[in-house]
Amino acid sequence: MNATAASAAPPLPERADTAAWLAVIAGSLGAMMATLDISIVNSALPTIQGEIGASGTEGTWIATSYLVAEIIVIPLAAWLERLLGLRTLLLAAAFLFTGFSMLCGVAGDLTTMVIGRVGQGFTGGALIPTAMTIIATRLPRSQQPIGNALFGVTAILGPVLGPLVGGWLTENISWHYAFFLNLPVGIVLITLLLVTMPHQKPRLSEFRQADWLGIAGMALGLGGLTIVLEEGQREQWFQSSEIVLMSVVSGIGFILLFAGQYFAKRPVIRLKLLLDRQFGAVALMGLVIGMMLYGTAFVIPQFLAAIAGYDALQSGRIVLLSGIPSLMLMPLTPLLIRHLDIRIAVGAGLLIMATSCWVDTVLTNQAVGHDFVESQLLRGVGSVFGFLFLNQAAIASVPREDAGDAAGLFNAVRNLGGSLALAGIATIQDQRSWLHSRRMEESLSANSGQVQDYIGGLAHSLGGQDAALRSLAGTIQREALVMTYNDIFTMLAVGIIAVLPLVLFLRPLPKGQAVAMH
Repeated sequence: MNATAASAAPPLPERADTAAWLAVIAGSLGAMMATLDISIVNSALPTIQGEIGASGTEGTWIATSYLVAEIIVIPLAAWLERLLGLRTLLLAAAFLFTGFSMLCGVAGDLTTMVIGRVGQGFTGGALIPTAMTIIATRLPRSQQPIGNALFGVTAILGPVLGPLVGGWLTENISWHYAFFLNLPVGIVLITLLLVTMPHQKPRLSEFRQADWLGIAGMALGLGGLTIVLEEGQREQWFQSSEIVLMSVVSGIGFILLFAGQYFAKRPVIRLKLLLDRQFGAVALMGLVIGMMLYGTAFVIPQFLAAIAGYDALQSGRIVLLSGIPSLMLMPLTPLLIRHLDIRIAVGAGLLIMATSCWVDTVLTNQAVGHDFVESQLLRGVGSVFGFLFLNQAAIASVPREDAGDAAGLFNAVRNLGGSLALAGIATIQDQRSWLHSRRMEESLSANSGQVQDYIGGLAHSLGGQDAALRSLAGTIQREALVMTYNDIFTMLAVGIIAVLPLVLFLRPLPKGQAVAMH
């Protein structure tokens, strides 16, 4: 970024005014609404599937379609902001997100639900990086950590509040209200945006000069990749013509995306930011943290429902536990950012998150909600230190003029991590559950006296050998599922440890980012 370009942005006042803070609140509220809806269907998914007539396989698209659309649009947010102006973009996104939420709420079949979720993803995705853009462009450097702490509340609490809110509404009212909830929130958001955001003239020339290669590449590449990961295991991977086709589409998409980096005057997503040592490290760690945040928020309700027989509300309460330390530590984060070395903070956060996953690698078929209390509290502490400091580093590592591109890219990789986690978990569940089942079956010899005595006892108590064999098969499947969940938590822990050395690439935050705590 040359000096002329850097001087083009008007200097910010030393202290932000009320309008600027209200704008930050509006941006954070929009991001909260968007992140909440990623996971709000997790605990209510079995109920929704039953009412709209979707199978378990089809039901995963209710969660995945949102993430696919969101991942595609998040990196486009900076270009859309230049095209429409930040105020117009946010108003359109908030209005359409609310409308698509209503469509999901009245959906009576899978097609309508998926259309609504895709619409939510496309419009909600624009609300997440623009919240960071508002912080970077409306707040002076000295007050940005406070804005980042506020944004961090939305980014961390959204995935953990979703299962609780969705579960409570499902159990006490109806799953439809998990989507209708967005109506009053959307009204408040639109009102705040109208009051606090200055109008900016659209720059329609951006449409003619757009990086259409990159835009098409984003949609085809990321969309195709997510479909391959989500459906690959069920379709026997490359034995399926659909998976082969989607792989080709994804490959073509990424080729177009990289071509846009060379041929477009201004690429729709500036991948060269990843070449910066600090931002590249931040992005990769953000990818893994996204896998942990969204992966655990998805796995824990599934485990509690399948193994402990918890309903949606009970599972949501356990997931929410990780938000308690986040809320308690959030007011202290500006002070921590001022005094604590970012490498120590992020390193400690990653270690704590890895520990929280490792604690959950010894689950048994007797595990219930309180067995997750320790790990969830650790997860909340680790998320504050890891995610919020990375958020600050993402903004600090680029000039203010690149804040929109950096915010879009950072949030895209974080949500990509979530999408990879959800798709990967589905694959791992199928493969590892089958493997553990076969190994247990192989260890049970039909000629073993112990096995025969066990089946005989079951037959006597259950009223027949067929019932005894079904009971044994159910026990094997249950144990295999528990072992599979332990494997998932182990993989998440190992993944976090693998990126831990990247903290050495981080640079201390500029002294100008110190926060006046009065």
